[in-house]
Amino acid sequence: MSFAPIYPFLHRLLKPTFPQCLWSGRDDSPTIALTFDDGPHPQYTPLLLDVLDHHKISATFFWLGACVEDYPDLARQVYQRGHWIGLHGYDHQAFTGLTATELKATLNLTKTAIAKTCQINPKTLIDVRPPYGLFAPQTLSYLQRWNYRTVMWSIIPEDWARPGSSIVVQRVLNQIQNGSIIVLHDGADGGEDVAETVDRLVPELLQKGYHFSTIDQVWSALPHL
Repeated sequence: MSFAPIYPFLHRLLKPTFPQCLWSGRDDSPTIALTFDDGPHPQYTPLLLDVLDHHKISATFFWLGACVEDYPDLARQVYQRGHWIGLHGYDHQAFTGLTATELKATLNLTKTAIAKTCQINPKTLIDVRPPYGLFAPQTLSYLQRWNYRTVMWSIIPEDWARPGSSIVVQRVLNQIQNGSIIVLHDGADGGEDVAETVDRLVPELLQKGYHFSTIDQVWSALPHL
């Protein structure tokens, strides 16, 4: 059973309920963001990087700390090509099942792995996307207290279920609007098709007049910042 048709309704419900999360960018500008979860992956991420390079697109990657440790050279490639990096936890455990101590630990482990691998200031690693998109109000309270920014999405085409690139592309095109944040996956689940999907999707979005930003650029463009 596909839950893809439900996600747009959930987005409209959750966005005003949890305004401290980033659900989308400005609605008065044709700026959108491509984001990728669960990597880096040794097979799928390099193919995706080549596609992003070909189209000259900067994206945002929400990484698992364990994958960064397993594939440090690949992680460095992603960072050195100018993409923005966020945290997705160390090993994709749902944040809602963790104590405050465990949550802080998984974020610290991930941040340390990225900072050490990419030789960047850990203080710049402030964007967090909860695995599975699951959080509780207490989760958000912890993240705010620890000076993280919680990043969600406005378009989630359920690519991890591998419905095929054509369907994923069409789901995105059906929902795209100013400020959309699109989540795709370059990890073990969904990554098989991600390069093909992005290669087909980007020209369609460019033709519609959209341009791409990183999540950091999306935050910076919000009027209340």
